Amino acid sequence: MEMVPSEEKQLVPKEIESAAEEPRVLCIVQDTTNAKTVNERLTLNLPASTTVNKFYEDVAHKAGYVNGTFCLAWANAGHMAPLDQAGEMSLVLSGFEAGKKNFLQLTDKDGEQPQIASDESGTADSSGLDDSSQDRFIGPLPRDGTVGCSSDYSSPSYSYSSILNKSETGYVGLVNQAMTCYLNSLLQTLFMTPEFRNALYNWEFEESEEDPVISIPYQLQRLFVLLQTSKKRAIETTDVTRSFGWDSSEAWQQHDVQELCRVMFDALEQKWKQTEQADLINQLYQGKLKDYVRCLECGYESWRIDTYLDIPLVIRPFGASQAFGSVEEALQAFVQPETLDGPNQYFCERCKKKCDARKGLRFLHFPYLLTLQLKRFDFDYTTMHRIKLNDRMTFPEELDMSPFIDVEDESPQTESCTDSGAENEGSCHSDQMSNDFSTDDGVDEGICLDNTSTAERVLKPKSSLTFELFSVMVHSGSAAGGHYYACIKSFSDSQWYSFNDQHVSKITQDDIRKTYGGSSGSRGYYSSAFASSTNAYMLMYRLKDPSRNAKFLEVDDFPEHIKKLVQREKESEEQEKRQREIERNTCKIKLFCMHPVKLMMMENKLEVHKDKTLREATEMAYKLMDLDGVVQLDCCRLVKYDEFHEYLERSYEGEEDMPMGLLLGGVKSSYMFDLLLEIRRPDQAFQPYKPGEVMVKVHVVDLKSESIAAPVSVRAYLNQTITEFKQLIAQAAGLCAETMRVVLERCYNDLRLLYVPNKTLKAEGFFRSNKVFVESSDSTDHQVAFTDSVLWKLLDRHGNTIRLFVSLPEQSPGSLANRTSCPKASADSVDSFDGAKGSRKSVEAILEESTEKLKNLSLQQQQQRQQQQQQQQTSSNSDSQKSSDHSDFEHIESPAQELDAVSQPSQTENSTRVASDTDNQFPSEERSDSDVNNDRSTSSVDSDILSSSHSSDTLCNADSGPLPLANGLDSHSITSSRRSKAHEGKKETWDTAEEDSGTDSEYDENGKSKADALYLYFKTEPYSQEEGSGEGQKSLLVHVDKRITLAAFKQNLEPFVGVPSTQFKVFRVYANNQEFESVRLNETLSSFSDDNKITIRLGRALKKGEYRVKVYQLLVNDPEPCKFLLDTVFAKGMTVRQSKEELLPQLKDQCKLDLSIDRFRLRKKTWKNPGTVFLDYHVYEEDINISSNWEVFLEVLDEPERMKSMSQLAVLTRRWCPAQMKLEAFREVVLESSSVEELKEKLSEMSGIPLENLEFAKGRGTFPCDISVLEIHQDLDWNPKVSTLNVWPLYICDDGAVIFYRDSTEDLMDLSEEERNELMKKESSRLLKTGHRVSYSPRKEKALKIYLDGGPTKDPGQD
Repeated sequence: MEMVPSEEKQLVPKEIESAAEEPRVLCIVQDTTNAKTVNERLTLNLPASTTVNKFYEDVAHKAGYVNGTFCLAWANAGHMAPLDQAGEMSLVLSGFEAGKKNFLQLTDKDGEQPQIASDESGTADSSGLDDSSQDRFIGPLPRDGTVGCSSDYSSPSYSYSSILNKSETGYVGLVNQAMTCYLNSLLQTLFMTPEFRNALYNWEFEESEEDPVISIPYQLQRLFVLLQTSKKRAIETTDVTRSFGWDSSEAWQQHDVQELCRVMFDALEQKWKQTEQADLINQLYQGKLKDYVRCLECGYESWRIDTYLDIPLVIRPFGASQAFGSVEEALQAFVQPETLDGPNQYFCERCKKKCDARKGLRFLHFPYLLTLQLKRFDFDYTTMHRIKLNDRMTFPEELDMSPFIDVEDESPQTESCTDSGAENEGSCHSDQMSNDFSTDDGVDEGICLDNTSTAERVLKPKSSLTFELFSVMVHSGSAAGGHYYACIKSFSDSQWYSFNDQHVSKITQDDIRKTYGGSSGSRGYYSSAFASSTNAYMLMYRLKDPSRNAKFLEVDDFPEHIKKLVQREKESEEQEKRQREIERNTCKIKLFCMHPVKLMMMENKLEVHKDKTLREATEMAYKLMDLDGVVQLDCCRLVKYDEFHEYLERSYEGEEDMPMGLLLGGVKSSYMFDLLLEIRRPDQAFQPYKPGEVMVKVHVVDLKSESIAAPVSVRAYLNQTITEFKQLIAQAAGLCAETMRVVLERCYNDLRLLYVPNKTLKAEGFFRSNKVFVESSDSTDHQVAFTDSVLWKLLDRHGNTIRLFVSLPEQSPGSLANRTSCPKASADSVDSFDGAKGSRKSVEAILEESTEKLKNLSLQQQQQRQQQQQQQQTSSNSDSQKSSDHSDFEHIESPAQELDAVSQPSQTENSTRVASDTDNQFPSEERSDSDVNNDRSTSSVDSDILSSSHSSDTLCNADSGPLPLANGLDSHSITSSRRSKAHEGKKETWDTAEEDSGTDSEYDENGKSKADALYLYFKTEPYSQEEGSGEGQKSLLVHVDKRITLAAFKQNLEPFVGVPSTQFKVFRVYANNQEFESVRLNETLSSFSDDNKITIRLGRALKKGEYRVKVYQLLVNDPEPCKFLLDTVFAKGMTVRQSKEELLPQLKDQCKLDLSIDRFRLRKKTWKNPGTVFLDYHVYEEDINISSNWEVFLEVLDEPERMKSMSQLAVLTRRWCPAQMKLEAFREVVLESSSVEELKEKLSEMSGIPLENLEFAKGRGTFPCDISVLEIHQDLDWNPKVSTLNVWPLYICDDGAVIFYRDSTEDLMDLSEEERNELMKKESSRLLKTGHRVSYSPRKEKALKIYLDGGPTKDPGQD
């Protein structure tokens, strides 16, 4: 028998029907309806012709379910859309793939679990499930991946004997909203309490008095009705939490279940005032106890009566090493009195003196429903953290409380106090009662019914105080968080169930015993740390009293208002079911449409029922796209569309009446294709699109105008030859097929000439959607090799040209403010260069004038610079001229002085045309080629601007008048070109600021290719910025070849900025308007893409080997020790002293700091930490590593620099004075070595502390290593046993380390509690301001509140 692999890579039999076997479909089905079967897989290997309804039958037979009671859905679909059970389509047509694994999930239908087929019916297949499944380990109450609780918490280490589905347990679960497991546990406990549920049902809601949305009792009533009558597996609790006034954020807050119980009971009492249920909580849950003090000399007793809703039981007494072993032990400790003696003596009113006394608690009355809280959460004063006590504590199924009741036999000596606490205390607070009792035994037994005299007291037998356990609320996790669930015994059948959010399952007494906690070992102090984290936290007992024990109300016995509520909820559930059915049969698919007016592709989601016809779906899409009144409905049709490839897959001629479910291949939440609402003109006819056709976008190229037209769509077949394809294009575009050249762009920059006539499109690499360029001129260009042809160069330029938005500076040396911009050109302008030649004479005349003005400007600046250089040379012989510009725009170098030094013939090809149109606009391009020389040679700016006099890029006025340029000239046009070898004498002008990239560009310093010469295209258009950008802000739309270097790009921008490229900087604008400077001039623009934004800012650009540096002032004793001063430039090879000399005037001008060169130092900055001190003779890049956007500290010195050698070590020291609880200011200590002995000697000399008494410790964290004065004395590692500073645990190897020191003989100040609290507040405020962590500040927790008025916000219904 042939075998095929299943999902678990096991081999399963494959049935062979015949020799001529048809393809088969391997289906792997995961049953997700039950925790018992969620890890199982059903494997079916079916013929491809099997129908979907037959597939459902086979799955039902295999799984043992009744067919029709479950759904099958794709496992990898986004929303798991179900398969149509009644579908007659084959598996292959329904989306199944033959020969591959098809993964599906078996899910509930309408929220109900599948019905298990009876054995008698013969539908169950014993082979479908593992024989050992009944005895298999099931695991800990799965939670369907509910968020909010760690997986550790939802996976207790024990198993349950069986987990049954909902239909067998008969109970409904609750959905966990996020972290509401504590709420679910309490709600299920209250629901399973007959007396509470029945009383809640008897309360009738008056809609006229309150909004039902914020009525807590009404929403609880609705929830209980749904829990009792719903057919769903689990229901939501959002309506209940909304009535609490909670929003969705509360679902992510984890709270204590006992805290919730108190708060919710208080809210119910408030809501039930003036009703029959006003005293319900007190009647069911409230008990009374006596808080007393008895004098041991005269027997006089003072007491008061308190009420409680729950009894907090200590797990482990304070200071004890062993926990209580049982609830009974903890109850004994609760009522065990303590003796007040010694300094704690009690002042007796009768004895009129302080006497020994006994203080304790006595129970006077137990409630009908007794709640015990096991205090598992405690505070560890050693670690100063909250902890959870996982010690073992047993609790009985029946608890006899008679030993803990009070019998008064000393009434003549007892003072009867008022019941002061009965109404006000409300409950016995756990914090008050937790640690007041020792482990003594012996207490009086009996019962006190009220506060009357002894004669009126009645003794009851102990059996009347026997309580029956019915709920255990379990916590799994730690003090930081965890998961709650409830184990509850039903009073109907005495069966225990686990209510774990949406899962309800049967459990046994053994499972209850596993919630005792602890481990099998001894109950020692550390046993809790190794115990199971899953244990009981809150216990609920009910008094065994047949006269009071109630049974649950059956549906037939419901009050009338509850019956009406049941009916409403049933109708609502039916409506929801119908809506889900509609959703289940709704096809949801992306819809696109090219809007005929907006001229943009519109996108929407079409939701159509599977039974709607294509005609009806087209009408729905027509309305969805809001085309009514724009086009006629009969001019629209739906076609199959591939958005990614922009490919029209097929049209549906003659299928207008076919249901969409069949047309789309079944109901799915997501499809592998989309729909396009295609629109035609009234005089056109729709073109049929057949499967198997490919879409080709044809761009017609005109070599004469060097333009590329917008695409024309043509459909072809993959088996067509190139000759047939050319004829198809010739017919569509009106071209000549004989002279036609067809170029396929297979991917970016991959151009392929299709020249083999008989080769098919498939063989040439055509796919669904393709892009071709065609040219059909009679020029000789087709005779040369394709890569040498004009066509290739034009297409290559087209593929590498990007569009950039360039913002020019608001102010420049010329009259830039007078420049105006034209309206934005059309998108096709980048490839369209039609137009007549402009006036060359006028252009040259204007450019000569602009050249003269730039010359005059540059000559003035050159003279100023020469004067300054002479002054610097006379004052200092240092080489500080390497970076002599002290500000971003102090000196403007003109191209004149550069070109005067070295004047060579410009090598530029002037191959572009001057173009103009009716608006006198002059769009143009510029291309440079190193193979062509231009005779024109100039020694000034005209060589930069006029070297390509035949090309012209323009900025035009709206009125077509002359345009003021950046340099203050009026011109119709201005040309820009890429420099060639004119600047070899000053390479630093271009080959600058390489940022140590470590890689060589494939382009030379002028942007030319080191291999073949390339057409590096550059063209500008005026661009109108958006409103609000400022009147002075001017912009260009630049079309440029992205293979151009940044240096060449900047030079092309020179005429528009008005200054040489060395005097402006280029910033790339990213998202959120973040700007980063581009400085690597030998790199290309290949990282840029269409519509990127660039900002030009005036200021000296970096030269080669220069780095921009941010200077911060180090103020060691200021609250903010790091203060920004200025930006400057350091150069490779410059000494530290030279950089300090250049900093001096900048500091004086910009920061008002008048310093002497010997009274400040520069040092390394790492984040906020001061590091290595830089010595004057250090050289950047040789002794000091420097990088782009480097940061450095400047530190002002009070005395001449003491650091003279790299072998020295400068540390920052601070004295700690424990007697005064304060830290002194920082003082620097310079060490000649890393010796601990030298450090201690210098500290002793500086502070006067004897050497033998001096202790030191290294500071922690970032500078200034702040620490609270309440912690420094004990938290730091004082006086480490090391001899050198550069070893563990100090590791002080660099300057700037923080050292605290103290006098070991100085005692810590003795603080009162009030002084300590006050100091704690001050320290907390100080450290929070400096951004340092306050370790003793507890974690802020959000208080649990229930809002009776619907919530703290204006929108109580927000969820």
